[in-house]
Amino acid sequence: MPEPGGAPGLSDIARRWAAEIADAAGDAAPRAELERFVLSAVTEAADAAARHCRGTHDAAVERFAALYTAAPCGVALAGPDGTILDANPALLDMFDTDLDTLAGHALTDLGTDERDVAALRTALADLAEDGRPRRREQVQLGCGADGAVLTNVTVTALAGTDDEDLHPVLLAENINELHLLRETLRRQNIHDQLTGLPNAGSFLTTLETWLGGAGEGRIAVVYLDIDGFRVVNDGLGPGAADTVLRYAAGKLESVFAGPDTVVARLAGDGFAVLVRGEDVTAADVIALVEEAMAELGEPVYVGEVGVSVSISAGIVVQDAGAGSTEEIQRAAEITLHRAKEAGRAQWMLYEPDLDAGDRRRYGIGAGIGGGMENGEFAVDYEPTVKLDGSNEIAVVNAVLRWDHPRHGKLDGAEFLPLADATGMTPSLGTQLLSQSMGDAAAWYGAFPSAPDLCVRLPTRLAVDPNLVRIIRRLLEETGLPAQKLRICTDSLALFDPRGEVLDTLSVLADLDVKITLAISGASDLELVHTHKLPVGFAILSGPLVDGLAAEGTEADNARAHLYALLERSRELGIKRMGADGVRNAAHARRLRDVGIFAGRGKHYGGTATGEEIRTVLEQRYSHA
Repeated sequence: MPEPGGAPGLSDIARRWAAEIADAAGDAAPRAELERFVLSAVTEAADAAARHCRGTHDAAVERFAALYTAAPCGVALAGPDGTILDANPALLDMFDTDLDTLAGHALTDLGTDERDVAALRTALADLAEDGRPRRREQVQLGCGADGAVLTNVTVTALAGTDDEDLHPVLLAENINELHLLRETLRRQNIHDQLTGLPNAGSFLTTLETWLGGAGEGRIAVVYLDIDGFRVVNDGLGPGAADTVLRYAAGKLESVFAGPDTVVARLAGDGFAVLVRGEDVTAADVIALVEEAMAELGEPVYVGEVGVSVSISAGIVVQDAGAGSTEEIQRAAEITLHRAKEAGRAQWMLYEPDLDAGDRRRYGIGAGIGGGMENGEFAVDYEPTVKLDGSNEIAVVNAVLRWDHPRHGKLDGAEFLPLADATGMTPSLGTQLLSQSMGDAAAWYGAFPSAPDLCVRLPTRLAVDPNLVRIIRRLLEETGLPAQKLRICTDSLALFDPRGEVLDTLSVLADLDVKITLAISGASDLELVHTHKLPVGFAILSGPLVDGLAAEGTEADNARAHLYALLERSRELGIKRMGADGVRNAAHARRLRDVGIFAGRGKHYGGTATGEEIRTVLEQRYSHA
């Protein structure tokens, strides 16, 4: 580059500026001296500009070098022919190599397989054709035999000293760790972390795919549940429960191994199995389920405790293209529930007829809350009549009725067991007590000799720790005298571990509420003696009552047992015993003859509304 003072045209510029200044100043400014002064000033300015340009260029170069060196992204600089000339530290670290090893290789040599080499070759061709940078894409890069690195690669270019030459630049972002993280998250998203089995979401996706495949043979869905798993969890702790779950998962995987078979953990202690094939049969699946039950019967040791696992299973086998995902899941779940109700450690095979009945039952149970909110529940009354021939009502028994919008009138036997499962029993029982005690208080107010009210408590309400408080409040609100109320319970409630029934009955007896025990034989009656129950009345049902409806030896045997039962009841201080299930007049006479005081059942008609009971009482007392 020429020196600034000698730059072409610079003297001409100085002479022209000096002439213009001399013309403006007149003869007072000598022209030659002005030329020297202007030339000196222009030269000095040019030197300053050159120094500034060199400083700016040097600073830019330093900044680029610092960025190139410190950049976390790998950079390879190549010559116009694509041969690597230089690489920044990030790229060398990425490949665990040095510049001497890397320099001289073609950029395309960094590709680890044909696909990666082709991607780099295409990017360089696009760059040579029109200077267009290749968009970022995933490429496996490597140097030597030390393995590949998954990268996001962009190929661009820098201009060389000759404007016609482009120097390719490869920018590589290491995404190995990100890829591994994504794979881990993906696996976690479709697998259960504790057991390693596919999770519920993965199970559902596979089921939807298999059900949607036409002509794919048959499919089996098995729902499995560990019996009594809460005992393990509560007794040995969550760590032991996790051990049992992993053990069960391993056993299920080993038994249900094979192509087109998936074992999944759904939630908690629930598992599921999917099997698909042209020749899948119910017998084959049942055999595998029984094998799994046998395998799980071998104890797994948690510390020094050997834990045996039993499972219940619901099995559905059908054509792969038949039915929806929701339908087959629901069928498997209901079939599993039926297996557990049968005693656990059982398997059940899906049967459409039974399934229809179960769906009806579970549908009824699910609708209890809505039925209560819509006012569909009411109380009916069943009279217990004296057997002395007077047909006088000895006690009125309150029963809950559901006027179901779809299934019509339902009695308690159809919905109270389901209410236990849904937690609605306390609410239903409170409504039964509230309405019946209100009606009985009204009868007593009009007819002081009206019969007692008897309420048979559902077990879940009988064990409710708030029962005394509820009854005390309702006695105050309704004004019903405590001695006009009988609370009836049975042996199931007495043995239920959830509440303190014995203490509850004692407190109610202290309030002057009468306690009635529902019994079926001598063993139930002995509970009065064993637990010192304050029972004043008993209501008998079952084989002994039914036996007196027959003739011959059966009736004689029943009669003998009843005599002994009544004798024992008198020894225990029970005032009277009634019978449930009186069929006809002859049956009533036989029961009376052995000493039964009153009875209820088919012989005395069905239930009545509160208004109908009031009408009966009005007729009776109007003629008294």
